[in-house]
Amino acid sequence: MSLALSPEEQATAAGKDGAGMAMRIVAESARLLGAPRLIPICSAHIDGALYHGDSGTLFAERLVEGGARVAVRSTLNVGALDLTGCSRIRLEEPQRGMARRMMDAYRKLGCEQSWTCAPYQAGHRPAHGSDVAWGESNAVVFCNSVLGARTNRYGDFLDIACAITGRAPDYGLHRAENRRARLVFDVSGLSPSFLASEIAWPVLGSLYGREVGDTIGVVAGIADHPGDDALKAFGAAAASSGAVGLFHIAGVTPEAPNVETILAGPEPAVIHVTPQMAAKARAGLSTAAVPKTIDAVAIGSPHLSFAEFDMLERLIAGRRLTVPIYACTGRHVLALLEQDGRRKRLEASGVVIVSDTCVVVTPIMPELAGGVLMTNSGKFAHYAPGNTGYAVLYASLADCVESAVAGKPRFTDLAA
Repeated sequence: MSLALSPEEQATAAGKDGAGMAMRIVAESARLLGAPRLIPICSAHIDGALYHGDSGTLFAERLVEGGARVAVRSTLNVGALDLTGCSRIRLEEPQRGMARRMMDAYRKLGCEQSWTCAPYQAGHRPAHGSDVAWGESNAVVFCNSVLGARTNRYGDFLDIACAITGRAPDYGLHRAENRRARLVFDVSGLSPSFLASEIAWPVLGSLYGREVGDTIGVVAGIADHPGDDALKAFGAAAASSGAVGLFHIAGVTPEAPNVETILAGPEPAVIHVTPQMAAKARAGLSTAAVPKTIDAVAIGSPHLSFAEFDMLERLIAGRRLTVPIYACTGRHVLALLEQDGRRKRLEASGVVIVSDTCVVVTPIMPELAGGVLMTNSGKFAHYAPGNTGYAVLYASLADCVESAVAGKPRFTDLAA
């Protein structure tokens, strides 16, 4: 199938400026993907502003030099620096300077300085059924699944090219027929107490991603809406352990009022999740044998919401931490924490607030051979060993706090 560009798209692609370069990138990507046309988008979330090498900085600066500007609302995922000054980044020159240049280039392109992997909790929530071009795996899966907007997993640097052109290839999850479920992930065999617990959602997300890969599935057996933070944790873990871009939860997510409505056929594959499967998935999130001490706790992947900071503060209850809790969040939440002095109280207790970035994408935690990190994040558990060198212990937020106070592992939620 050949790609057909409109006269306007052809004229843009013929240009020598930054917009022309962006249109050629989008068009060539569409050809490679077999898309018949480009479609208009209403917003973008840009993952390409995280420094991985000088080429990314030079690419963004070339777009700026060519006069390019985003054509749609475009928020930014995390960068490599904490521009708010909350945390100390151990990135040295010349990499530090190149990372700053990269972040500045995306500002000049007209992107919002959001610097968060949870833009959907910072006011960027495209309408149900709208086409967008989002990067960052957890943001993509939340956008598709919870908001019901339509995007594929747009990588670096196709995301900014789509934002500049206001176009995306017409393929994949932009098409309604590709969004229907082909399997059922049935959790009705799990106890209500487990499903109601905070710890369940990263565990089930990790299991879901490994079981389904990139297949669209529908989760059955959830009685009540678990809330945005639980769905955020589920989607992030699923997108880390598998190639998940969209999930449905019957009676919860907007395209699945029930199982039957969203299924693509009458006889789907069914995965019956047992307590043993959930226990194995939970154990698999830890890479460290239970040690005598821990060296750090990291939470906030995806970035912590204001409600999650409420919970963190209640759990700390004015105590002093023995080891630091690195709490990653966006500047939209940081502004709220600073309004009534809560940031100062949290930092006084030993919390290290990290804004604009997170501990697994840039060096923040001390370099420590044999270090042990505790987390309640399925995504942190997946990426931290390779990105930080720390072994991981997975636990609930309550146990993360108790362990940070004690300086050694504390597990109290085994019943859940």
